[in-house]
Amino acid sequence: MKKLQDKVAIVTGASKGIGASIARHLAEEGAAVVVNYASSASDAARVVSEITRSGGRAIAVQADVARQADVDRLFADTEKAFGRVDILVNNAGIYEFAPLEAVSEASYRKQFDTNVLGVLLASQAAARRFGAAGGSIINIGSVAGTATPPMGAVYNATKAAVDAITRTLAKEFGPRNIRVNAINPGTVETEGVHATGIFESDFLKEAVAKTPLGRLGQPQDIAPVAVFLASSDAAWVTGETLRVAGGLQ
Repeated sequence: MKKLQDKVAIVTGASKGIGASIARHLAEEGAAVVVNYASSASDAARVVSEITRSGGRAIAVQADVARQADVDRLFADTEKAFGRVDILVNNAGIYEFAPLEAVSEASYRKQFDTNVLGVLLASQAAARRFGAAGGSIINIGSVAGTATPPMGAVYNATKAAVDAITRTLAKEFGPRNIRVNAINPGTVETEGVHATGIFESDFLKEAVAKTPLGRLGQPQDIAPVAVFLASSDAAWVTGETLRVAGGLQ
């Protein structure tokens, strides 16, 4: 029997990158998956098609996780399609790297609204809907929350907040058998990272040089850890932040 047979999972920001890989892996283990996206409808549709072609169940739902009404609709559409919610992966996130003098109020609010408020709103909605058996919330953070690279004061702060939220909600929700954990990836090669132009700089060589396993991460390096945390294999695991970073500290 598959590890997540008959479970229903919402993965935010799942149209590409780490979120898409997590959605595929959850589906492979038997979960019905809601592929959330903010603007990339065609990418989300592609992920859904890949899952359904392999015999899985999936739908795409547009929602901005920083908006209460959108989050409510996301969960309502999930229940309409699949009847329940058992797993939430808070993967939606944005990043902007700039020196402090270039940080604006708009940039601060944009990153905190998606990366922090989005986690809170989606987790709140999930906790209201999980059944008597509880559920699993998995927050995708980043090693940036502790490694604190330069030019990332705002982004680093959002990911440190995700770690704190994870530990807090694990204590708050534990009596309801809701487990809350985080995954902190290292440098992972995704479409979004390529779009920043980082790979045309010395960043790539520096990232690999600092990683004991000697390579960049790939989305499929992160996804199996999410499957573990979502499954009964992790029934005694909550409040943890797992670094999945090739040894990067």
